[in-house]
Amino acid sequence: MDLAAAVKDWPVGSASVAVITAEGGIVDVHDDGRSYPWASITKVATALTVLDGCLEGVISLDDEVGPATLAHLLSHASGLKVDSDETMGPPQRRRIYSNRGINLAAEHLAAATGTPFTEQLRERLLDLLDMNDTRLEGPPAHGMVGTIGNLAALAAELLNPTLLMPQTVAWASTLAFPGLDGVLPGFGTQKPNDWGLGCEIRANKSPHWTAPENSPATFGHFGQSGSFCWVDPQAGVACVSLCDTPFGDWAAQAWPMLSTAVLAEYGG
Repeated sequence: MDLAAAVKDWPVGSASVAVITAEGGIVDVHDDGRSYPWASITKVATALTVLDGCLEGVISLDDEVGPATLAHLLSHASGLKVDSDETMGPPQRRRIYSNRGINLAAEHLAAATGTPFTEQLRERLLDLLDMNDTRLEGPPAHGMVGTIGNLAALAAELLNPTLLMPQTVAWASTLAFPGLDGVLPGFGTQKPNDWGLGCEIRANKSPHWTAPENSPATFGHFGQSGSFCWVDPQAGVACVSLCDTPFGDWAAQAWPMLSTAVLAEYGG
C-alpha cells in the first residue's frame, strides 16, 4: 500500500502514517521526519503509566481521587467537567470526557511515588519501548510531542504486548462501567459511549473516526491536533497518523477512508 499516495489529498501541510500488524510489527510507514503534538493520544500513554503503578501496587484503581475513584477518572466516568474540578453529576452516571480527570490520575501516581509524573512516564513507558523521540511538554491529558515511529511503537505494543504487562493493556482496552451514554468529542452523543481505562472502545458507535469495517473491539484515541491511533485486535492491525492540521470535518471523512483501505490491505 502506498501510504504517501493515500494521504496526499488530505487538506494538510504535512502528515505521517504507519501501519502495524500483529505478525509483522511495523510493516509500512510514510514518515516526513517531523515531530508533532499527539494531543489526546497522550491520554493512552498516561493511562498505561498509571495502570502500571496499579499493577506494582503503589496505587489502586479503587483509590478515592477527587470526586471519584481512579478507575472512574481513567474511563471518563467521574462526572468531572472537561477542564475543571466542577462536576456535572455523580460518578458512573454518564461518560463525561474530562482532561481534568486524566490529569488528576497522573497527579495521584506522582504523589504516591514522590516522583514527578514526567519521570514516571519515562521510566514506565517511554524508556521501556525505546520511545526516545517523544516527550511530555504539557499536561498528562494532552501534552506529548513525538514522532510517527514512536507512536507506531506504542501501537505495536498495544496490539501485541511483549514489554508492557498484558494486564495493563487489557485494563486500558476493556470496557469499564458498561452502559454509560455520553458525547464523543467531534462525533456527538453515543449510546452507549464505551471506554476502557484510558482507551476509547469503538463498539458500534456511529458516526466514528475509524472505519465501518473496524471491529467493535477496536480501541485507541484521536487528538485535536489531527492525530489518531487505533488498534483492531480482531483484524490484527493497527494504524497511526500525525499531522500539522487540527482535527475537523476533513479528518472525520479522511480517516475512515484510510482505515478502510488499511484493513483491506492488511487485515487478517
